[in-house]
Amino acid sequence: MNSTPARTDARIRTTRTRRLTIAGAVSIAAVALALASPLAASAHVTVGPNQAAPGSYPTLTFKVPTESASAGTVKLEVDLPTSTPLGSVAYQPIAGWSTQVVTEKLATPIKTDDGTVTEAPVKVVWTATSGVRVAPGQFQQFVISAGAMPDTGSIVLPVHQFYSDGTVVNWDQKTPASGAEPEHPAPTVYINDAPPAADGSSSLLATSGATAPSSAASPGAAAVAIGLGIGGLALGAIALVVAVFAATRRPRTAQKEH
Repeated sequence: MNSTPARTDARIRTTRTRRLTIAGAVSIAAVALALASPLAASAHVTVGPNQAAPGSYPTLTFKVPTESASAGTVKLEVDLPTSTPLGSVAYQPIAGWSTQVVTEKLATPIKTDDGTVTEAPVKVVWTATSGVRVAPGQFQQFVISAGAMPDTGSIVLPVHQFYSDGTVVNWDQKTPASGAEPEHPAPTVYINDAPPAADGSSSLLATSGATAPSSAASPGAAAVAIGLGIGGLALGAIALVVAVFAATRRPRTAQKEH
């Protein structure tokens, strides 16, 4: 008996299986790329928790990711409120970083239960020592203890992020009541006001001390995310065509010798 047709059919089945395996792997990779790209664009400076009670002294953690692909974060400045000043600010030391709490006289003294406040902390500055930076793809947490929290709706804490290439990113835009975040939202601690959220998710996260993710991103990160998303979708479409073609194509078998 001539075994050539059997061997030919085995080769056909092996080739078809290989094609389907490759197409499936490409499809999975494309879907993963398309889903992961928005996450790359969502990183920005946040503070947690983003809620506090009047008169409290919460520990506030600023989470600072480095969004640049080539430069590192080497300095951070946090502006403290002056219209509703904080009487006390302490910082948690970070290895490789120097920290300074800047105190200034207030233009208008503030009367409190403890007396009249004529000066208050207005800024906290972290500066990396030589050779230290928050490298691309990394983040650093900067922690302070601040209070007493004023009896007000919220306090905005603008952050200025300095990169090793001289770039400065200012996270200083207020988030509107609608919850639609601007391009560079300023970290905000809500006291008497509830955090803006269409679905209430921010309030739940604030209660647990976490910070809600955001869809806002810098122009560069947004462009990269869009490019990756389009590339992932295109790759997925190609993989789908290949998979269908591999599954339906029936290679011509060798003619049986007479």
